[in-house]
Order: sequence, then structure tokens, then C-alpha cells
Amino acid sequence: MNPIPEPAAGVQHTSHVLGVLALELRADATTALRPALGQQAAGELAVCVARDLAELAPASRSLDLVLAAAHFDPAEALRAGWPLHRRLHELRERAPRGDGSPRIIAFGADATGAIPQPLRDDPELRGGLLRVLPFVLAGEAAIAREVAATLEDVLLDRGMAGAATALAAQDGFGAAIEHARHFTIHDLAAMTAMQYRHQGLEPLWPIIETALLAPDARAELGAAPDPLVRYADGVAHIPMFAPAAWRARHTPRGDGDPAKIERIHRMFEARQRQFAAVLRAHGIEVVFDFVSDAAANG
Repeated sequence: MNPIPEPAAGVQHTSHVLGVLALELRADATTALRPALGQQAAGELAVCVARDLAELAPASRSLDLVLAAAHFDPAEALRAGWPLHRRLHELRERAPRGDGSPRIIAFGADATGAIPQPLRDDPELRGGLLRVLPFVLAGEAAIAREVAATLEDVLLDRGMAGAATALAAQDGFGAAIEHARHFTIHDLAAMTAMQYRHQGLEPLWPIIETALLAPDARAELGAAPDPLVRYADGVAHIPMFAPAAWRARHTPRGDGDPAKIERIHRMFEARQRQFAAVLRAHGIEVVFDFVSDAAANG
């Protein structure tokens, strides 16, 4: 899959491999973590990443490596259209081309320590123990396809970052890192799906996967007792049932205990809010649609 648009006719045909350097932080390290590296440290880390990838896929030496030396929540890397990687692609297009040799390009904080807008993370998604640094490998299409196939085969099992890479990341960001690994974007998606399954969020993954891989398609979930979610045209619609319609769908038959019904309703609303928060983290617009008793029974 190549989600970034190809150049216009007459321009050398290129392709892209999308990946991340994933940093698993120690539990007490999230508050100390610097948001981005300075330019020199960013360049040093990019060289380390390029070396790691070349050991696993030697042909990657023939591709440009573009690294964001700023960290994000994994959900920010798993959004429709791959916006973080698209930004790197756009920045690569503006970078000096030199003599045409493969380039290692890193973007971090500027000389004043300010972080350019394309590299700013979502402040509402900070605090997690897993942070990711997006990278793009780009160049001649046949080479990129070869590298993509190789990395898809090996990174999940052998993608542990080298000691120099882990140390450069730890020193640069100023926080203790338990593990540093390289993932393709597909590896990251598979790992996130597994984590959601362990967190009881497995029902949401088909919606997220549809938004990532087929954003114009439709998807729906709604096996009781979970909330209904309908995805279409890039928007997740969550019905808000009127009281009688909600009770008919979500409370046990014949159970008229008001306290129990109220407790189930509070749990249901919390689940709706949880679903909405996860979908929004993945950049999916959420709309709550009121459904009257008459509409629900119609």
C-alpha cells in the first residue's frame, strides 16, 4: 500500500515505506520527556535509524530516510490519510536535493527550541508509555517495494533498535526508555489492534481499520450491550436513544429495578464516551445522533 500520492507525469516515479521508531518509556518517565530533539541531535538519531534499517534491509541505503525527531501517541500515526507521514513527505519535497545521492533528513526543534507546527503532538494524548517517531523511506519505486516487503517480513520479530539508537533517543529526549523498536505502519496497526483487544476495545477496531484502509467504505458495530457506531463518509455516528428505546435495547427483559437500570445506563454512557474518545484520537469525527422512541420503533 502506498497512501501518499505519486508525482505527476514526467517526474521520476517514487514510492514510500512508512514506519515508526517506537519508544516504550519507563513508568516514571513521561513527565520528563522532551517534546522534540534539537537539529543536531535529530540528525544523529536519524543516522542511527538509517543504520538499523540498512542492517535489516540493505537496499534501504538507496532510499531517502526522513525522520520526525518528535514523538506522538500511536493513534496520531494511525489516522486516515496518514497525516504525520504525509507531512514528512511534504517536508522532504522542500529539502535541498544535493547531488542526487540518498539523503538522511531529520526534522526537530528549531534553534530557539520551538517546535514547528507539523511536528507538534496532540497535547490531549500525552502521558502514554508508548510514543512513536514517524519515518518515511522514499525513492525509486522498485527499490521501495523491495524494502517494504523485507521490512514487513522482519521488523516485527527483529526490529529492536540498536544500542546507539536507543541511547541517542534516551539522551536526546531526556527520559528513561525501556525499549526502542522499529515498526512498519502495518506492524503498528497490528500491535494497536492487539492492545485494544486486551483493553476491551476490540469492537472498535473494524471502524478504525476501515477509516485507515478504506475511508470511503462503511462499517457498523452494535452488538449489545455495546453502543451502536455507524461509520460513513469519514464520520462515526453514535445514536443517542431516547429513554424508552434505550431500555428496550439494553436492559434485561422483565427487569424493572430502577436502581439497576440506572447503573446499567451510567455504564453504557461511559462506554459511549470511551468509544468516542478513542475514535477521535484516531482523527475520526464523531457525531452523536438523537434517536427518538418513535424513530427507534419505526
